Amino acid sequence: MVVKTREPAIATGEAAGDATTGAAHARPPRRRRVPRLAPWVFAGPATVLFVAFFAYPLGASLWQSFTADRDGVTVWVGLAQYRRMVHDPVLLQSLVNTGLLLLIQVPIMIGLALVLAGVLNASWLRFRGTWRLVYFLPAVTTLVAYSVVFRVLLKADGGLANQFIGAFGLGPVDWLNDATWARISLILSITWRWTGYNAVILLAGLQGIGKDQHEAAAIDGAGPVTTFTRVIVPQLKPVILFCTITSTIGTLQLFDENYVLTRGGPDNATMTPVLYLYKIGFDQLDFGYAAAIAWVVVLLIGLVSLVQFRLLGRDRTR
Repeated sequence: MVVKTREPAIATGEAAGDATTGAAHARPPRRRRVPRLAPWVFAGPATVLFVAFFAYPLGASLWQSFTADRDGVTVWVGLAQYRRMVHDPVLLQSLVNTGLLLLIQVPIMIGLALVLAGVLNASWLRFRGTWRLVYFLPAVTTLVAYSVVFRVLLKADGGLANQFIGAFGLGPVDWLNDATWARISLILSITWRWTGYNAVILLAGLQGIGKDQHEAAAIDGAGPVTTFTRVIVPQLKPVILFCTITSTIGTLQLFDENYVLTRGGPDNATMTPVLYLYKIGFDQLDFGYAAAIAWVVVLLIGLVSLVQFRLLGRDRTR
């Protein structure tokens, strides 16, 4: 008797199933990717301009700060230009002047801008749009134009400022030729131009705070001043930080106002690092030392901004 078995059939079926499964999972051949040229076409001009007008000059100025011009030949001097700054009394005086502006002018301006923003945001103020435009207009005027106007207003002989104080029986003030009054004149001019600009930024922050917080503070018995100082101002801390840092950067880069008003005088009382490096570079043609001063200014801006961010932004980073 012959016994038939189905194993071959089963094996054949399994083989067929494997072949079918393998065919089902077979992947089509990969196509070779063609690089897309559109991003490079659109980003290429911007990249070329960035390298030509920013990256290359930045690197060249850094290299130049380690060189000096000796008899018409550029030679490598290492850190000599930076060591020279330590013994430069004019540069040290310019840093002191900038420090005074940072300690006096910037807090006054931010404080006035904060109060002005609160008034411009008040519901009782009529023609609010017009007033906001009026206070923002100084920021639109060019730096040189408004500096020239202030120079005319503050003339010791016949200036409008002396005519005004003369109406009260006071003697004329030598606004631009006295060291103390020259600093005050510079502070007044900068504050006039940038207070409205910062006020508009702070106003945008105020408009982001809901009215329910004012109502809750009023229910708790807080007056308008207490509500503003204890409830509103703490929530404006990020905006105040932004205005403070941008104002600090602008003060460290101060050039136009003191150049037009006082030329850095009298006796370097209004000299700033940027004005000094301009005189070193274009009056004395000492471009290596001017480049070194420029890089010191960059480092100061970064350091001061970092310190302000740490101090004013401490609560937000926790």
